[in-house]
Amino acid sequence: MTRVVEGSTDGSGLHIGIAAARWNQAITDRLVEGALKRLEDLGVDRVTVLRVPGALEIPLAAHKLATAGCDAIVAIGTVVKGGTDHYEIVVKESAHGISRVALDTGVPVANAILAVHDYSQAVERAGQGDANKGAEAVEAAVATARAFRELEGT
Repeated sequence: MTRVVEGSTDGSGLHIGIAAARWNQAITDRLVEGALKRLEDLGVDRVTVLRVPGALEIPLAAHKLATAGCDAIVAIGTVVKGGTDHYEIVVKESAHGISRVALDTGVPVANAILAVHDYSQAVERAGQGDANKGAEAVEAAVATARAFRELEGT
């Protein structure tokens, strides 16, 4: 017998955390707004937003949210490429960190940390509706949390 566990985007009964950077706040605020709107649309009962200075602090914030009882986390930030290697370090380390949080805690962490070459690309990805990567990450977080609950039979 084959059992397929897929998860739905029914957010009822879920506690979703958002770990959001303040750096590039004009963009991250739009991503957070998109995420909050989508969480509301999906019927998520409880949301905790934890703001931190930048993308490198997001993994620790995600870990704190995971250990505080969130069913899933959305990591939100914006890293715009500059003329130094700092961009590469921040993008790689933040992605590695949130992956590690998910693996270490068993709590899904959806990545909405934008890694863009210029500010206009960030604006495009923080638009309204389907163009908002914060809202898109919410879909992944909720579906994965729901699949895990279904797998565990709760």
